[in-house]
Amino acid sequence: MIEVRSVSKHFGGVRAVDEATLAIDSGSITGLIGPNGAGKTTLFNMIAGNLTPTSGSILLDGEDITGLKPHVLFDRGLLRTFQIAHEFGTLTVLENLMMVPGQQSGEKLTDAWFKPGKVKQEEAQIRQKAVEVIEFLNLSHVASELAGNLSGGQKKLLELGRTMMVEAKVVLLDEVGAGVNRTLLGEVGDAILKLNQERGYTFCMIEHDMDFISRLCDPVIVMAEGTVLAEGTADEVKNNEEVIEAYLGRGLKNKDQESA
Repeated sequence: MIEVRSVSKHFGGVRAVDEATLAIDSGSITGLIGPNGAGKTTLFNMIAGNLTPTSGSILLDGEDITGLKPHVLFDRGLLRTFQIAHEFGTLTVLENLMMVPGQQSGEKLTDAWFKPGKVKQEEAQIRQKAVEVIEFLNLSHVASELAGNLSGGQKKLLELGRTMMVEAKVVLLDEVGAGVNRTLLGEVGDAILKLNQERGYTFCMIEHDMDFISRLCDPVIVMAEGTVLAEGTADEVKNNEEVIEAYLGRGLKNKDQESA
């Protein structure tokens, strides 16, 4: 679904991402992990169009999307969520979802004046879809609640709901577990699995919670110092000597020698 080919991003003399190459397969839930400063978020920002690579290319479904803006990628089905949820706090959950679809007839003053029937019909269809999304995510009990009053986990579910209001091909999840209690994190995980298995969503997620990664992700890609260090199942990367060294600053062999 997504190919990242020798992508680099330099900020002055700092190489935040350095010749990174990876692939996100269609229908997968791919995990992206690594120590702080590994370049994960910078890579996400380049894939999502928030940053332009210094060099290299990014493909979506075989088409070069390098440097395209987020709103263009949104229309092509590439969406992202953020570590800190970006809800409209003074709108209800239902209204937040109804805001998502682009190019709505009601946004045009001429249609609002001269085609009120068309606007009303389209709004009813969008509302019905939003209601279905709310039911899918088990948020019916807060449908009329202001989004700013939701818990951290409910806001993350709402962000997932936004991706369901359009035809998403691939969704980038930036630390979806951050600030979410364990119970709601389980619900978020259930929703991701359900979207993947029942609706064919492709996900790539940055996450530090390895239990959450282990439950959802295959494969798991490890970044360190701006480049791809390893890839495999969750168990494989957790037992990879290079990965352990990148996280802990020393390998298992050194640790064993010290123990001896």
